[in-house]
Amino acid sequence: MKCDHSLASGQLDPSERLARLRLARSPGIGPKSHARLIERFGSARAAVEALPRLLATGRWPGVELAPLDAIERELEAIEAAGALLLCAGEAGYPERLGGVDDAPPVLVCRGRVELLGAPSVAVVGARNASTHGRLLATRLARELAAAGLVVVSGLARGIDTAAHVGALDGPGSTVAVLASGVDRPYPEENAPLLERIATAGCAVSERPLGAEPQARHFPRRNRIIAGLVAGVVVVEAAPQSGSLITARLALEQGREVMAVPGSPLDPRHQGTNRLLREGANLVESAADVLAVLGPLGVRPARAGPAAPRAPRIARGVPRPCAGRASPDPEAASACSDALVERVWAGLGAEPVAIDDLVRECQVSPAVVQDAVLELELAGRIERHPGNRIARKPG
Repeated sequence: MKCDHSLASGQLDPSERLARLRLARSPGIGPKSHARLIERFGSARAAVEALPRLLATGRWPGVELAPLDAIERELEAIEAAGALLLCAGEAGYPERLGGVDDAPPVLVCRGRVELLGAPSVAVVGARNASTHGRLLATRLARELAAAGLVVVSGLARGIDTAAHVGALDGPGSTVAVLASGVDRPYPEENAPLLERIATAGCAVSERPLGAEPQARHFPRRNRIIAGLVAGVVVVEAAPQSGSLITARLALEQGREVMAVPGSPLDPRHQGTNRLLREGANLVESAADVLAVLGPLGVRPARAGPAAPRAPRIARGVPRPCAGRASPDPEAASACSDALVERVWAGLGAEPVAIDDLVRECQVSPAVVQDAVLELELAGRIERHPGNRIARKPG
């Protein structure tokens, strides 16, 4: 017999919330077994009471009930941090995500929780993204947010960061899904960006506050990204990219999958080009995304400028070069080497304007020109009309 532990507001009563969190934090109990236990016993509280008897049979090796005091401390920490715990089935828990087979039983959120249920699209891609890729991701996200869509991504370097930055100024804003606790940015350099998202957007994770990122949690994070949205746009992805995992999960969940085409000479486009060969929707602009997601009923964004602005650098993030002469020749050399490699990492097979590199690197044009000259002398790049450069083929 099922018990109703919900209040008129659509929220669970405190004892049921505590029990659901306790089950979710118990080793060996995943989202599916969490749901089965509640269905079998009618409530999480009843399941917690029955679990010691079940474990005593020895039929559930590897399962251990989380200590009550640890769960009480977590609830206190969530409250102290100004965060919010959402349990599956409660008012506020995103309905779209709740329909996924292995939806997280609990979410810890910071910021505008209402964004989790708004019309949304994911923009994801390579961590070692090209300058073109980052600029495009920023422009896409800015225009999609201007159209009222929430842009969801994973706070990683490269495309994810560019997508969040581009979306923050729009009414749709952005949601960051973390593989760590919502108070533990990864990478660390995105700490200022995470705080900005936690104010103007929303940061969300199924993991407890303070949890450090671990490799096995990133694919789990990706299923939440796919589950929150109506579609996923992949901007640059190598053949083994985690972004392709997100695209696959989105397809399995019945979401739209979109990809930006790119040069076959750049490994960062091999994954996206493969998605297109397999039937993904081709995307070159926000208008393409809005056309695919037409049933959401959002109005198309106005056309943006021909040359997209470079992503803003979050305040407080140290820059590799300040563009000033260093009194220490060894330090100056290291700074130059770091900038040369940063410029190289931003280049692909498609030519990019040197002015865009200057804006992205946040150093003086002369310093960027020095780095470009060094790459040219090393035979690593070639120049193109319009003061543009690209990686040299081969």
